[in-house]
Amino acid sequence: MTSTPTHDTDSNPIVDLRKLSFSYEMQESRLDVLVDVDLTLQQGESVAILGPSGSGKTSLLLLLAGLEQPTGGAILLDDKDLASLDSDALADLRRDSLGIVFQSFHLVPSLTALGNVMLPLEIAGRDNARKVALEMLERVGLAERAGHYPPQLSGGEQQRVAIARALVHKPHLLLADEPTGNLDAKTGERIIELLFGLNRESGSTMILVTHDESIAAQCQRVFRLHQGKLVEDAPHAISA
Repeated sequence: MTSTPTHDTDSNPIVDLRKLSFSYEMQESRLDVLVDVDLTLQQGESVAILGPSGSGKTSLLLLLAGLEQPTGGAILLDDKDLASLDSDALADLRRDSLGIVFQSFHLVPSLTALGNVMLPLEIAGRDNARKVALEMLERVGLAERAGHYPPQLSGGEQQRVAIARALVHKPHLLLADEPTGNLDAKTGERIIELLFGLNRESGSTMILVTHDESIAAQCQRVFRLHQGKLVEDAPHAISA
């Protein structure tokens, strides 16, 4: 079962959001999606972000990944201020430190399952990409499907490939956006078990966007987005 993390108060946080704001300019008005969001996360924490559709959950993940630019405030990942990084440096940060699991699997259809999992390792110049990717596919139970292309895989299998790809380079921060949103309940349960198990093994920090209270309850901290504000739930009892 999940255990409460022990924080090293002398270490730098993995995620440090300071008065983060994000808005869309409309024709005659402005839509404030995030308003003065503060958040500090240490290595190894698992965090759920809950909120209704349109509350800004996905926008928050896109900002953390450097795929959107904030209207105000600061985002520090691994003590790096994203505003100070150019596009190449942001790409390097995503390659080296982030793993992203989208609701839509975003697999490359022209690559096999093995090729998709190898991709981040090959981009990083790893000469053992094939070996490491095969080991990760075995861990997610898909070693025998390594040579299959995404259209030949079920939805649950494609999501397992996406998770393997996100975790194969042992990222410091894992961002998961409704990872079970397109799956049936039984497959979704298996995916969540896999995601939490691999995350605990890797020791990375995980931010999981979900609408499912039961999934959120498995995380060590739970936050809710409402009218642009991020509010943390009171600490819940965690079984040993």
